[in-house]
Amino acid sequence: MYDVVIIGAGVTGSAAARELSRYNLNICVVEKEEDVCCGTSKANSGIVHSGIDCIPGTLMAQMNILGNRLMEPLSKELDFPFKRNGSLILCFSKEDLPRLEELFQRGITSKIPNIRILNKEELHEMEPNISDEAIAAIYAPTGGIVCPFGMNISMAENAAANGVEFKFDTEIKNITKNPNGYTLETDNNSIETRCVVNAAGVHADTFHNMVSQNKIHITARRGEYCLLDKTAGNLVSKTIFQLPGKYGKGILVTPTVHGNTLIGPTANDHENKDSTRTTADGLSHVCEAAKRSIPSIPVRQIITSFSGNRAHEDHHEFIIEELADAPCFIDAAGIESPGLTSAPAIGIRIAEIVCNLLKPAKNPNFDGTRKGILDPKTLSEEEYAALIKDQPAYGNIICRCEMITEGEILDAIHRPLGAKSLDGIKRRTRAGMGRCQAGFCSPKTMEILARELQVSLLDITKNGGNSHMVIGYTKNAEEV
Repeated sequence: MYDVVIIGAGVTGSAAARELSRYNLNICVVEKEEDVCCGTSKANSGIVHSGIDCIPGTLMAQMNILGNRLMEPLSKELDFPFKRNGSLILCFSKEDLPRLEELFQRGITSKIPNIRILNKEELHEMEPNISDEAIAAIYAPTGGIVCPFGMNISMAENAAANGVEFKFDTEIKNITKNPNGYTLETDNNSIETRCVVNAAGVHADTFHNMVSQNKIHITARRGEYCLLDKTAGNLVSKTIFQLPGKYGKGILVTPTVHGNTLIGPTANDHENKDSTRTTADGLSHVCEAAKRSIPSIPVRQIITSFSGNRAHEDHHEFIIEELADAPCFIDAAGIESPGLTSAPAIGIRIAEIVCNLLKPAKNPNFDGTRKGILDPKTLSEEEYAALIKDQPAYGNIICRCEMITEGEILDAIHRPLGAKSLDGIKRRTRAGMGRCQAGFCSPKTMEILARELQVSLLDITKNGGNSHMVIGYTKNAEEV
């Protein structure tokens, strides 16, 4: 019997797990995929929003603004990349100036720090590559960029280090109430718990509706992106938005914390919540719409494209509460953008709700710090030489595009909640994220995974499940 079961190991579930690990609770995170950060949390803009476009007074605005404020200290505690680079919201016509002013006043009402409206000259001085069509912009200096993988994984690792159990490859099929709490029927076994935290992203409505008569509905809203090579990484220094429309913040252009440029996303509602395919029309729209902000975008430098699904609840508001007709069942539903920014605040809110219900004592052994994977590129020549002498694997380059060493990959495999697949290695180290998109480093990374996990190459997958990379041997090959 667990005290708390958290459904989903995305950024919301991992934030809740970390905050709840501050207390003497028996906690389990149940995830249907093979790793943390396998859903919406792995496929988003990596933007830390200022909160200016949230409706003042909403829970979404409250969580966004608090999450933004918490992000920098959290990144230092958990050692993940974050940069407060600031953001711009562009206006392209005099007719739209009243809408820009309205958005600015919304930011004033929400007390977004230090926002101001720039005229055309100020805007182009700040960002020389901005389109001449842009006549004004709102500047929000508290906007930022973050590594979404690093943030999600760091919170999950810290939760695990503080005693939280994670069950992967475990899909929940049904939830029923019982006298002591809830029974979660999975494809592996049944799990008993006093309390449930529903952080299941686009599937949160499914689990909510299993236990409540007050139904909710979540739509999967697909967002498609294009990632440009690091040769285009200095195109802009700020995150560049266009005035938001009906379906969100529009097409953005932003630097990433790793030195690339990212453009997107689209916003298309669809029925298959697990589909993350990209479309020719969607990617074409991303490229053309992004050029309105930055005409000189070198689309020939695009190295990959991807899509993710936002969990759009019908009322476009976060639902973070105990259900009125299902005691000790806490929703974290409808967590769409700015969900990544809001995650630290959402984790705190969930922990407060659970603690008010279960009244746990504090965990005297809680350690809120975590050290990320060592990046040898941050060392001096003398320090790097000493590291290689002590641990020769750090002198063996596996991924040439991103200059990732065998030592980093070994760390990714053997740390808490270690990588078990190529994508798990990629999200933790960036091996395979460079210009060749894993064309060179995959075979060697697979060999390292097989060796360290003591499995056959036939068992190595791209991202768990049936995504096997090797399906057999040639007739003359000897089995590895």
